[in-house]
Formats: sequence, structure tokens, C-alpha cells
Amino acid sequence: MPQLIFFVVIAAVGYIGYRAFIKEAERVSARVRRAEKESSVGSTGTLVKDPETGEYRLAKD
Repeated sequence: MPQLIFFVVIAAVGYIGYRAFIKEAERVSARVRRAEKESSVGSTGTLVKDPETGEYRLAKD
């Protein structure tokens, strides 16, 4: 029985680690895509609309 609990804990840690890895990879790839688009257009930043004030500001990474 302890072996079963050990393998369940290992599987849970692996699954949580995998999800964290995928989330981080998506965040990094989105940043790279945004940087590639900025360089192809020749801009120095991406503007994002602030929902509270309605003003546009540079996107923060």
C-alpha cells in the first residue's frame, strides 16, 4: 500500500509540474510572437488599452 501512495504522489507532482511547464511555455511563446510582430512592423512596443481609464499604455511583460 505505501508504494501505491508513493506512485500517486509522484504522478500528481508530475502532472502539476507538466501543467506549470505548459503554462510557462505558452507565456514565453506569446512574448516571442509579440516581439517578432513588433520587429516586423518596426514598432518599439505594444499598446494595451487600460479598461478602467480607457487610455493606451505600453504592455508590461
